[in-house]
Amino acid sequence: MPLTTYWLEHAWLDTNVEPGVALEVSSEGRIEAVRTGVETPPPGAVVLRGLTIPGLANAHSHAFHRALRGTVQVGSGTFWTWREVMYTVAQRLTPDSYFALARAVYAEMALAGITSVGEFHYLHHAPGGSAYADPNAMGEALIAAAAEAGIRITLLDTAYLSAGFGAAPEQHQLRFTDGTAEKWAERVSALKERDGVRIGAAIHSVRAVPADQLSTVARWAQDRQAPLHVHLSEQTAENEACLAAHGRTPTQLLADHEVLGARTTGVHNTHMTEGDIALIGGSSTGTCMCPTTERDLADGIGPAVALQRAGSPLSLGSDSHAVIDLLEEARAMELNERLRTRTRGHWTAAALLRAATADGHAALGWADAGTLEQGALADFTTITLDSVRTAGPVPRLAAETAVFAATAADVHHVVVGGRAVVRDGAHVSVPDVGQALADAIAALRS
Repeated sequence: MPLTTYWLEHAWLDTNVEPGVALEVSSEGRIEAVRTGVETPPPGAVVLRGLTIPGLANAHSHAFHRALRGTVQVGSGTFWTWREVMYTVAQRLTPDSYFALARAVYAEMALAGITSVGEFHYLHHAPGGSAYADPNAMGEALIAAAAEAGIRITLLDTAYLSAGFGAAPEQHQLRFTDGTAEKWAERVSALKERDGVRIGAAIHSVRAVPADQLSTVARWAQDRQAPLHVHLSEQTAENEACLAAHGRTPTQLLADHEVLGARTTGVHNTHMTEGDIALIGGSSTGTCMCPTTERDLADGIGPAVALQRAGSPLSLGSDSHAVIDLLEEARAMELNERLRTRTRGHWTAAALLRAATADGHAALGWADAGTLEQGALADFTTITLDSVRTAGPVPRLAAETAVFAATAADVHHVVVGGRAVVRDGAHVSVPDVGQALADAIAALRS
């Protein structure tokens, strides 16, 4: 079986930075061996200079929100006013235009070192709510886009049934809804996993899925051992409405309907009571923090430290794509907590990298990704250590440099399944990602 050798000038091996690491990668795209103490590149090896880490996992994405960048930063407002702008973009997308946009967005992610994305997908149907000839045409467009961009995707097909606690969907939400959770399950069951693709489930929120239908979505995921994600307590208004409708918090409502658990991830988990935190942690439900979106929308700072201490694994997402930079998400989680508490050092650089890699991949159903070890998928990212942001620190502090100084612009190489996706800072199959983004977004304005 032919092997490709990658020689890593420096590699982050879970807890520390090692100089001179050789990875042997099989033709099936898995790491066959990890050899440390290899001072010079072996003959024929692919040389990756800088710090190589496991590929980054973007655990929460709405690809079409990328078209909002810049536009929604004008003026003031709230999450709810931002949402109205989002709806106008959603109305313009077709399977073809969504493919073009998502391909460019996922290529931007690859340039940022992201090798897997969790796409929280609720834009299912044609304007007005009628089904396409292929009821999963929009989801298939996202899957095809990820394949062309060279990254893995977990399509978190999302149940979105209500405008809020029993209210019928509004006109601009008709594209999102299947009518009932049973009809949602029937449609999503036609989606098939394939190389580089996982199919998961999502509950948009407790306001968008009636309480008596939550368990239908949860059972679908349970039966398939699939990841299940849910927007949770992102807004205080959602908490207040849930208390008024059901006499309990959103977290308590999800617990009552057996939604929580080790394959479930709550996205944001921002406004939590102590009881909520205990339920999340005690059930091993994950928490996906999206700091750049949470600060862009003025959502608040979630209790990530308390959630993790209670037993909730942390992952990271770029969500609305105000920026696409998982290093910034990791850094922001720590720096937000510093501002909130006025103390430093809530997570080590290693802990933040684990959230961005192994724990993020686990949240997306890729338990065999996110580490540089024998048997793992050969997905890894190399960050330069000689840019104006990263030059200077000694190599043993390269993890700290990556988390607290580097940006997506410092990613120079990305390998997915043993194949180069980004080489010397350029995408291998999408020659001009910036132009692809500009063209796809401009097409939505015409």
